Amino acid sequence: MHTTLLEGGRVIDPANGIDDIRDVLVKNGRIAAVGAIAGTPMAENAEVIDCSGRLVLPGLIDTHSHVYQYVTGRFGLNPDMCGVHSGVTTLVDQGGASCMTLPGFRHYVAEPAESRVLAFLSAYLVGGLEGHFYPELYRPECADVDATVKSALANRDLVKGIKAHAELGGFARWGVDVMKKAAQIGEQTELPVYIHFGQLWPAPETGGKPVDPDSILTQVVGLLKPGDVLAHPFSRHPGGFVEQDGELHRLVKEAVAKGLKIDVGHGSHFSYKMAAKVLEAGVLPDTLGSDMHGYNTSVPAPAGTPDEHPDEEHLFAGTSRFSLVSAMVSMMALGLKLEQVIPMVTCNAAKLVGMSDELGTLGVGREADISVLSDETGRWLLRDNEGTEVIANRMLQPVFCLRGGKRFDATAPILPVPKVA
Repeated sequence: MHTTLLEGGRVIDPANGIDDIRDVLVKNGRIAAVGAIAGTPMAENAEVIDCSGRLVLPGLIDTHSHVYQYVTGRFGLNPDMCGVHSGVTTLVDQGGASCMTLPGFRHYVAEPAESRVLAFLSAYLVGGLEGHFYPELYRPECADVDATVKSALANRDLVKGIKAHAELGGFARWGVDVMKKAAQIGEQTELPVYIHFGQLWPAPETGGKPVDPDSILTQVVGLLKPGDVLAHPFSRHPGGFVEQDGELHRLVKEAVAKGLKIDVGHGSHFSYKMAAKVLEAGVLPDTLGSDMHGYNTSVPAPAGTPDEHPDEEHLFAGTSRFSLVSAMVSMMALGLKLEQVIPMVTCNAAKLVGMSDELGTLGVGREADISVLSDETGRWLLRDNEGTEVIANRMLQPVFCLRGGKRFDATAPILPVPKVA
């Protein structure tokens, strides 16, 4: 039975109210104790890892990843590159798999991965092919409510929600019909529906209907139930949380009061200007989510896949290297405290996927999913795709994680190299 002692780190476990210098003892892949353990009989014969000056956190949970590698073309990344080798123990793939392709996702992605991989099942039959490159594959006729409900219910261990889109290009083509189907799937499965806001597809060249971007949120919120998720609150594209006049959409706070959740879904549409407006209005996201994929990272594209995405700004000009931890740094550069950000990637994320009894804390007896980060102060330059620059006074970087007690160092090639300001 292997024993590991993480000694002297700053242990932050929001679910258990812990923020203190402590040790964490791991035995046989589970958390055996949290406290002053070094030098006691419990720590005898343990492998000791010095964590002084580092953050020791419940295993990080990325609520917005794209890891259906190969099947979704250029879009899907390697799960362990985004997961354990980036200091993240659990990934939620957002809409890569559909009712037709979920068996392949389970067999070829979730089961072989060292990272824990979960799925929000696509509301569309084709799933997330090539990053939703071809909008006509996502029309109402390409969503089968009964088949998707059947698939989700038969795979509850893997499927933790439903993914759909409410954005300008889709509404110009089909109005609210697709979202109505997605909401039906969510109701019948009793799973959260995770909704992309902010334009994704270009307007149709012919046959499209004029749509007021500010009307999209209004049309969608009434379809949703408590626990459903509004994604991309900080998108720079029209049709999101910030109206065309630059003000917070009037329904955002009503939606939150109704019990809807907010996930950052950082990615390449993230805007520091929009984020500042939303945060200044008093709206705080519940969860974070990196939204990394093959179009906004420097990972080589598989042969034969498109060189560009129809949404040119989908390609991330700010940097081609980032991670869930660098998304945490972005949020702190906007003025949020570390203590506000950590719940977004731990206990809040565990609640979102309905796994608070398994994930998101360092409770004794739990499976030992633990993320260890370095934590430095200084001045670093961050830049978004609009060219807006902000200064981060605090830099977090993944060092290693334990997934079920097994150590994985943070060696992913997509991890950013901080730029000193």
